[in-house]
Amino acid sequence: MAAIYLIRHGQASFGSDDYDQLSQLGIRQAEVTGEYFKESGIFFDAAYSGDLKRQIDTSQLVLASQPAAFSTNIDSRFNEIRNDEQLEYLLPEIVKARPDIASLVDRGLVSSKDYQKAIDAVFNFWVSDECKHPEIQSWHDYSTGVRDALSDVVKNQGSGKTIAVFTSGGTIATIVAQVLGLSGKQTYPFYEPIFNCAVTQLFYNQERISLSYFNDRSFLQVLGRLNQEKLVTYR
Repeated sequence: MAAIYLIRHGQASFGSDDYDQLSQLGIRQAEVTGEYFKESGIFFDAAYSGDLKRQIDTSQLVLASQPAAFSTNIDSRFNEIRNDEQLEYLLPEIVKARPDIASLVDRGLVSSKDYQKAIDAVFNFWVSDECKHPEIQSWHDYSTGVRDALSDVVKNQGSGKTIAVFTSGGTIATIVAQVLGLSGKQTYPFYEPIFNCAVTQLFYNQERISLSYFNDRSFLQVLGRLNQEKLVTYR
Protein backbone atom coordinates (compact mmCIF):
# COMPACT_ATOMS: atom_id res chain seq x y z
CA MET A 1 0.00 0.00 0.00
CA ALA A 2 1.31 3.46 -0.88
CA ALA A 3 2.44 5.31 2.24
CA ILE A 4 3.82 8.67 3.29
CA TYR A 5 5.79 8.86 6.51
CA LEU A 6 5.81 12.29 8.13
CA ILE A 7 8.91 12.46 10.33
CA ARG A 8 9.48 15.28 12.76
CA HIS A 9 13.06 16.49 13.07
CA GLY A 10 15.19 15.46 16.04
CA GLN A 11 15.55 17.68 19.08
CA ALA A 12 16.71 21.16 18.11
CA SER A 13 18.80 23.49 20.26
CA PHE A 14 16.24 25.41 22.33
CA GLY A 15 17.81 28.29 24.25
CA SER A 16 20.98 28.41 22.16
CA ASP A 17 22.05 31.19 19.79
CA ASP A 18 21.03 29.01 16.84
CA TYR A 19 17.86 27.02 17.48
CA ASP A 20 17.90 25.59 13.96
CA GLN A 21 20.44 22.86 14.57
CA LEU A 22 20.13 19.42 16.08
CA SER A 23 21.30 18.92 19.64
CA GLN A 24 23.51 15.91 20.36
CA LEU A 25 20.38 14.10 21.52
CA GLY A 26 18.60 15.17 18.33
CA ILE A 27 21.38 13.63 16.26
CA ARG A 28 21.08 10.38 18.18
CA GLN A 29 17.29 10.37 17.81
CA ALA A 30 17.63 10.69 14.04
CA GLU A 31 20.21 7.89 13.88
CA VAL A 32 17.96 5.56 15.88
CA THR A 33 14.97 6.48 13.69
CA GLY A 34 17.00 5.44 10.66
CA GLU A 35 17.85 2.13 12.34
CA TYR A 36 14.18 1.59 13.09
CA PHE A 37 13.13 2.00 9.46
CA LYS A 38 15.91 -0.29 8.30
CA GLU A 39 15.17 -3.04 10.81
CA SER A 40 11.44 -2.76 10.08
CA GLY A 41 12.02 -3.27 6.36
CA ILE A 42 10.65 0.18 5.51
CA PHE A 43 12.57 1.38 2.47
CA PHE A 44 11.80 4.68 0.81
CA ASP A 45 11.35 5.37 -2.87
CA ALA A 46 11.65 9.14 -2.38
CA ALA A 47 12.24 11.69 0.35
CA TYR A 48 11.23 15.31 0.88
CA SER A 49 12.27 17.91 3.42
CA GLY A 50 11.71 21.52 4.27
CA ASP A 51 14.76 23.74 3.90
CA LEU A 52 15.41 24.24 7.62
CA LYS A 53 18.74 22.87 8.80
CA ARG A 54 17.25 20.69 11.53
CA GLN A 55 14.93 19.08 8.97
CA ILE A 56 17.63 18.49 6.35
CA ASP A 57 20.12 17.12 8.89
CA THR A 58 17.49 14.75 10.26
CA SER A 59 16.75 13.51 6.76
CA GLN A 60 20.42 12.82 6.08
CA LEU A 61 20.91 10.92 9.33
CA VAL A 62 17.76 8.82 8.85
CA LEU A 63 18.38 8.08 5.18
CA ALA A 64 21.96 7.00 5.89
CA SER A 65 20.52 3.67 7.06
CA GLN A 66 18.61 3.08 3.82
CA PRO A 67 20.07 0.48 1.43
CA ALA A 68 19.83 2.79 -1.58
CA ALA A 69 21.17 6.34 -1.73
CA PHE A 70 19.01 9.07 -3.30
CA SER A 71 18.66 12.82 -3.11
CA THR A 72 16.16 14.55 -0.85
CA ASN A 73 13.74 16.92 -2.55
CA ILE A 74 13.80 20.27 -0.74
CA ASP A 75 10.47 22.10 -0.52
CA SER A 76 10.14 25.13 1.75
CA ARG A 77 6.40 24.55 2.02
CA PHE A 78 7.31 21.79 4.50
CA ASN A 79 9.06 24.30 6.76
CA GLU A 80 7.80 24.93 10.28
CA ILE A 81 5.25 27.59 11.13
CA ARG A 82 7.10 30.89 11.50
CA ASN A 83 6.89 31.06 15.28
CA ASP A 84 9.42 33.87 15.71
CA GLU A 85 7.53 36.05 13.24
CA GLN A 86 4.24 35.38 14.99
CA LEU A 87 5.66 36.08 18.45
CA GLU A 88 7.03 39.40 17.22
CA TYR A 89 3.80 40.66 15.66
CA LEU A 90 1.01 38.84 17.49
CA LEU A 91 2.23 38.42 21.04
CA PRO A 92 2.09 42.17 21.88
CA GLU A 93 -1.58 42.15 20.94
CA ILE A 94 -2.31 38.99 22.92
CA VAL A 95 -0.71 40.18 26.17
CA LYS A 96 -3.10 43.16 26.26
CA ALA A 97 -6.02 40.78 26.76
CA ARG A 98 -4.27 37.84 28.47
CA PRO A 99 -2.65 38.64 31.85
CA ASP A 100 -1.50 35.01 32.14
CA ILE A 101 0.48 35.30 28.91
CA ALA A 102 1.75 38.75 29.90
CA SER A 103 3.28 37.27 33.05
CA LEU A 104 5.11 34.65 30.97
CA VAL A 105 6.48 37.35 28.70
CA ASP A 106 7.62 39.34 31.73
CA ARG A 107 9.62 36.28 32.81
CA GLY A 108 11.25 36.21 29.40
CA LEU A 109 9.88 32.91 28.03
CA VAL A 110 13.09 31.29 29.19
CA SER A 111 11.62 27.85 29.84
CA SER A 112 10.31 25.58 27.11
CA LYS A 113 7.04 25.22 29.06
CA ASP A 114 6.46 28.99 29.12
CA TYR A 115 7.42 29.25 25.46
CA GLN A 116 4.91 26.53 24.54
CA LYS A 117 2.09 28.33 26.37
CA ALA A 118 2.88 31.46 24.40
CA ILE A 119 2.91 29.49 21.14
CA ASP A 120 -0.48 28.03 22.05
CA ALA A 121 -1.99 31.50 22.49
CA VAL A 122 -0.32 32.90 19.38
CA PHE A 123 -1.28 29.96 17.16
CA ASN A 124 -4.94 30.05 18.10
CA PHE A 125 -5.08 33.79 17.52
CA TRP A 126 -3.26 33.41 14.19
CA VAL A 127 -5.83 30.96 12.80
CA SER A 128 -8.79 33.06 13.96
CA ASP A 129 -10.76 35.55 11.88
CA GLU A 130 -9.66 38.30 14.28
CA CYS A 131 -6.03 38.10 13.15
CA LYS A 132 -5.40 40.90 10.64
CA HIS A 133 -1.65 41.26 10.20
CA PRO A 134 -0.46 41.63 6.60
CA GLU A 135 3.15 41.81 7.84
CA ILE A 136 3.26 38.06 8.46
CA GLN A 137 2.42 34.90 6.56
CA SER A 138 -1.30 34.28 6.96
CA TRP A 139 -2.81 31.01 8.13
CA HIS A 140 -4.57 30.75 4.76
CA ASP A 141 -1.32 31.09 2.80
CA TYR A 142 0.60 28.73 5.07
CA SER A 143 -2.04 25.99 5.24
CA THR A 144 -2.73 26.21 1.52
CA GLY A 145 0.99 25.81 0.84
CA VAL A 146 1.15 22.73 3.07
CA ARG A 147 -1.86 21.17 1.37
CA ASP A 148 -0.44 21.87 -2.08
CA ALA A 149 2.99 20.50 -1.14
CA LEU A 150 1.52 17.18 -0.04
CA SER A 151 -0.70 17.05 -3.12
CA ASP A 152 2.34 17.62 -5.32
CA VAL A 153 4.19 14.76 -3.61
CA VAL A 154 1.34 12.39 -4.41
CA LYS A 155 1.00 13.67 -7.97
CA ASN A 156 4.73 13.58 -8.72
CA GLN A 157 5.49 10.21 -7.14
CA GLY A 158 2.44 8.34 -8.33
CA SER A 159 0.97 5.17 -6.89
CA GLY A 160 2.58 2.37 -4.95
CA LYS A 161 5.43 4.39 -3.43
CA THR A 162 6.83 4.66 0.09
CA ILE A 163 7.77 8.27 0.77
CA ALA A 164 9.47 10.07 3.66
CA VAL A 165 8.70 13.71 4.46
CA PHE A 166 11.01 15.36 7.01
CA THR A 167 9.29 18.33 8.54
CA SER A 168 8.22 19.92 11.85
CA GLY A 169 5.47 19.67 14.44
CA GLY A 170 3.28 22.50 13.19
CA THR A 171 3.33 21.21 9.63
CA ILE A 172 2.57 17.65 10.69
CA ALA A 173 -0.33 18.90 12.81
CA THR A 174 -1.65 20.91 9.87
CA ILE A 175 -1.46 17.95 7.50
CA VAL A 176 -3.21 15.65 9.97
CA ALA A 177 -5.99 18.18 10.57
CA GLN A 178 -6.43 18.63 6.82
CA VAL A 179 -6.59 14.87 6.20
CA LEU A 180 -9.26 14.61 8.91
CA GLY A 181 -11.20 17.53 7.47
CA LEU A 182 -10.69 19.78 10.50
CA SER A 183 -10.38 23.55 10.70
CA GLY A 184 -7.48 25.75 11.75
CA LYS A 185 -9.05 26.17 15.19
CA GLN A 186 -8.97 22.38 15.60
CA THR A 187 -5.33 22.02 14.57
CA TYR A 188 -3.38 23.03 17.66
CA PRO A 189 -4.23 19.91 19.73
CA PHE A 190 -2.22 17.91 17.18
CA TYR A 191 0.70 20.34 17.40
CA GLU A 192 1.59 20.42 21.07
CA PRO A 193 2.06 16.67 21.74
CA ILE A 194 4.31 15.80 18.79
CA PHE A 195 7.56 14.15 19.90
CA ASN A 196 10.97 14.69 18.36
CA CYS A 197 11.50 12.21 15.51
CA ALA A 198 7.96 10.87 15.96
CA VAL A 199 6.48 9.21 12.88
CA THR A 200 3.01 9.75 11.42
CA GLN A 201 1.87 7.44 8.62
CA LEU A 202 -0.53 8.31 5.82
CA PHE A 203 -1.90 5.97 3.17
CA TYR A 204 -2.65 7.50 -0.20
CA ASN A 205 -3.82 7.06 -3.75
CA GLN A 206 -4.48 9.65 -6.43
CA GLU A 207 -7.95 10.39 -5.06
CA ARG A 208 -7.55 10.19 -1.30
CA ILE A 209 -5.15 10.49 1.64
CA SER A 210 -5.96 8.69 4.89
CA LEU A 211 -4.41 8.77 8.36
CA SER A 212 -3.01 5.40 9.47
CA TYR A 213 -1.32 6.45 12.73
CA PHE A 214 -0.12 9.61 14.43
CA ASN A 215 2.92 10.63 16.51
CA ASP A 216 4.45 7.18 17.06
CA ARG A 217 7.61 7.24 19.21
CA SER A 218 7.40 3.69 20.57
CA PHE A 219 10.52 2.69 18.63
CA LEU A 220 12.50 5.38 20.49
CA GLN A 221 11.22 4.01 23.78
CA VAL A 222 12.07 0.42 22.91
CA LEU A 223 15.46 1.02 21.30
CA GLY A 224 16.36 3.56 23.94
CA ARG A 225 15.65 1.10 26.71
CA LEU A 226 17.67 -1.61 24.99
CA ASN A 227 20.64 0.77 24.77
CA GLN A 228 20.01 2.39 28.16
CA GLU A 229 19.32 5.75 26.51
CA LYS A 230 16.56 8.27 27.09
CA LEU A 231 15.51 9.20 23.56
CA VAL A 232 11.95 10.52 23.95
CA THR A 233 11.54 14.31 24.10
CA TYR A 234 8.99 16.93 23.13
CA ARG A 235 11.40 19.87 22.89
